[in-house]
Amino acid sequence: MRANQTPLAPDELSARRAKYQIIARLLEDMYGYPEWRQHLAPVDELVCTILSQNTSDTNRDRGYAALCERFPTWEAVRDAPVDEVIDAIRPAGLANQKGPRIQAALRTLSEQNGAITLDFLNNLPLEDAKAWLTGINGIGPKTAAIILLFAFNRPAFPVDTHVHRVTRRLGLIGPKTTAERAHVELEAIVPPEDYYPAHLNLIRHGREICHARRPRCEICPLAPHCDYFQEQRRMANSGGERPHPAQPH
Repeated sequence: MRANQTPLAPDELSARRAKYQIIARLLEDMYGYPEWRQHLAPVDELVCTILSQNTSDTNRDRGYAALCERFPTWEAVRDAPVDEVIDAIRPAGLANQKGPRIQAALRTLSEQNGAITLDFLNNLPLEDAKAWLTGINGIGPKTAAIILLFAFNRPAFPVDTHVHRVTRRLGLIGPKTTAERAHVELEAIVPPEDYYPAHLNLIRHGREICHARRPRCEICPLAPHCDYFQEQRRMANSGGERPHPAQPH
């Protein structure tokens, strides 16, 4: 499904866009309005994002630093024995999976472009750039969106576990919406110029207040607009059992 095609009915889309505007203002009051900056060069972002899968930011950064310390160039990583790459990135976890995945991605860049570069993505239509990235084994919609948004400032909205959880609880996406489908829905709901600050602010909110197991609803300024909080309150008022927090897959 292309980014300009949303599964939401027009009335539902309009309601969610209006709700987003309220939530965005509250998040901005809490966390500010982050201005875009390039975090890493595109290929570095690709490697770092692969390392980030199913681990903490701290472990990701340790694995990335160890990889860069051991190998002077991405060509050296590409051509190294796989066991050496695995050993270098072990702090990031799942090294046996991530090492071959990183090397395969670097080889794909070399074979298709004659060099290890992603700069050509800036010249492709957005949907073609997404399709090219997700055609690489181990790169899904989230990784592709991170590379495009963070390295190129292109309008792609990454959905990680925090964004998925927080937006489901708020009702910006449906309660059964998968993370993959959430990319399509949120790109339709959030204005493109807000993708970067909204992504960062939703992550921060998920880390600081809207925790997976024990959300701090009692101090959350978003609570009056949150479907999850309203359901919790209805259950408490009716004497029913409190539902478990919605967990992203």
